[in-house]
Amino acid sequence: MITGLLIALAAGLTSATMFASVISGALISLVLFYLAPLPLMVAALGWGSATALIGGAIAALGLGAIFGIPYMAAFALTIALPAWWLGHLALLARPVSNDPQLANLAPALDWYPTGRILVWAAVFATVTTASAFLTLGSDAETINAALRGFVTRVMRNRASIPQGETDRAVDALVSLGPSIATIIAMMTLTLNLWLSAKITTTSGRLKRPWPDLRTTTMPRMVLAALLAAILLCFVGGLLAMLAQITTAALLMAYAAIGFAVLHTVTQTFSGRSFVIGAAYAGTLLIGWPLLGMIGLGLADAIFGIRQAYWTRHGPPPMPTT
Repeated sequence: MITGLLIALAAGLTSATMFASVISGALISLVLFYLAPLPLMVAALGWGSATALIGGAIAALGLGAIFGIPYMAAFALTIALPAWWLGHLALLARPVSNDPQLANLAPALDWYPTGRILVWAAVFATVTTASAFLTLGSDAETINAALRGFVTRVMRNRASIPQGETDRAVDALVSLGPSIATIIAMMTLTLNLWLSAKITTTSGRLKRPWPDLRTTTMPRMVLAALLAAILLCFVGGLLAMLAQITTAALLMAYAAIGFAVLHTVTQTFSGRSFVIGAAYAGTLLIGWPLLGMIGLGLADAIFGIRQAYWTRHGPPPMPTT
């Protein structure tokens, strides 16, 4: 019990410090800010979700006492709540068999699907991004005006950019701002969850077997939700902005599926490492390959690319425990 409380305290204080470091304005503080969920996720996966919940509560209360209620609310919504809930879901399992005679043995467990965890990450990315934009105003015009003012001030510091190009860049950034912010939020959550799982696996603390990420699939209803969100992007106003945020989050989830498809269909390639490495590097450095991964993920959801591959080449191996 004492160990768990100490872990919760350490994780909470570390996460709060990383979150608050952005106040300094230093470049490294931005990296620490995006990694702020990591200590709480490590605590959740290694010592249980209750540990992360306690640590998150301690951190939120500490930030509230030092910096005020807005910081406490922002930390609780964007850091503590996703870290606790995603960690809880990752450790959620049920016995495969309901036979009471097998219950005393070491029953096979059906773990919460990674695809559904990905959906929850998209939900949190949507909620946190939408909440951040709603702090700028209660309607699309006010929010866009606030964004335009901020982007214009940043662009004015670059005197070498002609005025016409500056205006076009401002318009593009204001239009794409909700999507860009959602993409960053989605990437941050998934990266932190993956890193925390790797850390706890290396230390021997992960309480579940490592999943075969190649088999990750999204629930069918997510595709319908994505289509509805895309259609709502054309209605205008605040609803269209919220739909844009939702669309970006779900497309990023399908991009993760696209990478799972790429890992599957390149298994027999002689240059597999180069292809996969180029896809990841291209996505991080120039971004455009991400569109290909989104298309690949959507194509798999519609046409069953991986299922067809496994039919021809055999099912993937069972994950190691």
